[in-house]
Amino acid sequence: MRRTSTRPLPTDPDTVERRSALRTIRRVLPYLWPEGQTWVKVRVVLAMAALVLAKVATVAVPAFFGWAVDALAPKAGAESPAYLLIGSAVGLVVAYGAVRVAGVGFNQLRDAIFARVGQRALRRLALETFRHIHALSLRYHLTRKTGGLSRIIERGVKGVEFLLRFLLFSIGPLALELAMVCVIFALAFGGGYLAVVAATIVAYVAFTFRVTEWRVKVRRKMNEEDTTANQRAIDSLLNFETVKYFGAERREAERYDSAMQGYERAAVTTSLSLAGLNFGQSFIITVGLVGVMVMGALAVQDGTFTVGQFTMINAYMVQITLPLNFLGTVYREIRQALVDMGEMFDLLEVPPEVADKPGATPLQVNGGRIAFDEVKFAYDPDRPILKGISFAVEAGQTVAVVGPSGSGKSTIGRLLFRFYDVAAGRLSIDGQDVRDVTQESLRAQIGVVPQDTVLFNDSIGYNIAYGRPDATREQVEAVARSAQIHDFIQSLPQGYDTQVGERGLKLSGGEKQRVGIARTLLKNPPILLLDEATSALDSETEQGILDALRAMGQGRSVITIAHRLSTVVHADQIVVLEAGEVVERGTHDALLAAGGRYAGMWARQQSEQAEDGADTAGDDAGAAARIA
Repeated sequence: MRRTSTRPLPTDPDTVERRSALRTIRRVLPYLWPEGQTWVKVRVVLAMAALVLAKVATVAVPAFFGWAVDALAPKAGAESPAYLLIGSAVGLVVAYGAVRVAGVGFNQLRDAIFARVGQRALRRLALETFRHIHALSLRYHLTRKTGGLSRIIERGVKGVEFLLRFLLFSIGPLALELAMVCVIFALAFGGGYLAVVAATIVAYVAFTFRVTEWRVKVRRKMNEEDTTANQRAIDSLLNFETVKYFGAERREAERYDSAMQGYERAAVTTSLSLAGLNFGQSFIITVGLVGVMVMGALAVQDGTFTVGQFTMINAYMVQITLPLNFLGTVYREIRQALVDMGEMFDLLEVPPEVADKPGATPLQVNGGRIAFDEVKFAYDPDRPILKGISFAVEAGQTVAVVGPSGSGKSTIGRLLFRFYDVAAGRLSIDGQDVRDVTQESLRAQIGVVPQDTVLFNDSIGYNIAYGRPDATREQVEAVARSAQIHDFIQSLPQGYDTQVGERGLKLSGGEKQRVGIARTLLKNPPILLLDEATSALDSETEQGILDALRAMGQGRSVITIAHRLSTVVHADQIVVLEAGEVVERGTHDALLAAGGRYAGMWARQQSEQAEDGADTAGDDAGAAARIA
């Protein structure tokens, strides 16, 4: 019988971090050896071969240098012709230069071969992250912090190529080079030299790892402060007008500066610790270098070693200094890349709240009948929003949903579009439960005009054509005329190529809403969801738009969510919601005749409109008197 472990998950930060690092490495390694991509494997093998050749050439450089020195030194008792000695020395010097060039050349060849592998991995992971974020639920996006999220993605994606390169070309090759140098010291100079070199390497590595572990924690704190500062900056810029309305520039600057102060403290600590790390590394290397050089000098004095061998010892010690000095940087950057990518992989492991079922089929719209059957829903379990509502939109009908704020009107639209799934009951289109069909096919059949239209920072033409990217210019202009915005666009210096600014801020609320209506008209779906679609329009423009929407709704199933009842009097059925329940339903005339909740709302709005009209007339009369 299999036993199930009941051990609690570790809570120690270091243990959790190590597990996260191992998870990150496991996630990244497939990019080095992906299934079905032979070209990637070939490039990795060729890059590794170039790396090994580069290390062999690099390790051979001091040997050729030492032999060249010995060739130039006079040999006692030998009377070789000068030209032979010079020729031998020149040949060794040329060979010395050749192996140096070979070492650099093979390293560059390695980078050139691997570049496409690293960049392809970066691209694939960036795309995976982008798709995953779009797959996350509306609930996640309502609570996200855009600035911090962008920073996490930026650091994580950039860390991919770096981590792959350093895992493949730094740690293993560094160990290989140090091992080769140790073997040379043991064979060419003796066990004593090997012991000093090995002790130097061990001390250096231990010191570097210990200090770097501490520095990584400081660096993580620095990243957190950087993320906070970036989040505050982005949030403040997105709310530029609000900041101006309340004269809060100084307050926003102070909030941003408070985060930057934390970043500054962490950055200073990082810089100071780097100075200490560099000094400690140099001290350890220098002690080891002096130790073997003293041993070599004594050996030269007693005739055991030649001057060339002494030079070779020095050259090898200097040579291992470079990779050892690089070790601290490599280890720190790998640890930091693991931390950055760990945050991104944490994001990738956030499950979508709404996902297609295995075997989900495309939605087939035959008439467009929409049915809510005892639908219940709550954003928070302790606060139910819809409490078992039932109503149907027959094929080709227009049904309006009205009610006071907080009654659940907008929630109906979000459930229809599957931003959320119903908690209980059933929501179906032509008898197909929306949870059983693919989200892509469902949303392709529904056109939405939201209350708050948000536009891309691109041209007006691009934003209208977003409803159907393959639409012609004539089709774009046709729907713009229907949305009564064509004349306005034509009056602009750049016409349909006019840039609308971030989130469409260069346009007024009414202009943005008409662009939103135009792109939905262009999509031409069989089902329409109008969520306060004319709330930002003046009365004259609203009437024209309502006529266009009514014409568009012919033969389509339409759900209109409205606050102003005057915009829904034409609906085939009006559903009145209150506190998440259907309290009335019927046509406009029938509901007025019933004298219930709807009739009361209608009377109140008519009274408010009459008062507004009287106030406007009075203001106009006053203005005329002042002018007179």
